[in-house]
Amino acid sequence: MLKPTLQEALNKQLNAELASSYLYLSMAAWFEEQNYRGMAQWMRVQSHEEWTHAMKFFSYIIDRGGRVVLAQVNAPKADWGGVLEAFQDAYNHECQVTKWIHELAKLAVAESDFASQSFLQWFINEQVEEEATAEQIVEKLKRVGDSNVALLFLDSELGKRAG
Repeated sequence: MLKPTLQEALNKQLNAELASSYLYLSMAAWFEEQNYRGMAQWMRVQSHEEWTHAMKFFSYIIDRGGRVVLAQVNAPKADWGGVLEAFQDAYNHECQVTKWIHELAKLAVAESDFASQSFLQWFINEQVEEEATAEQIVEKLKRVGDSNVALLFLDSELGKRAG
């Protein structure tokens, strides 16, 4: 059985993952408007991945005899000043998610909840990949600047991401 403090924190993260999914879906819509279909595809896959993360928390809470409490998901940002700004926001968001996951892991240790520590280790490892991937795209975008040819090439490359 989950302790109340950990159940509350896990629910908060579940809802944060749903909000992340919503944010990336908003980014996908913006990229579609800008006619960057490959980047939109990348963000759609990212949105689905975040939804999957939320469902992992959902199932874990239930499996531990806890109660899932869904919160309101606020409307995400809908406009960006450019491709770099959108991916910079994605990177910054992943850094924030990493902080939240680390706080959860600290709480699991403080509560001596070994099952939660084990469960959260997957997310700790996942966040290393999430941050690295977003940062690599940001760095590529910084290098290409406003080159339309390079942006179209990168759009094509990112569109190959399978969901």
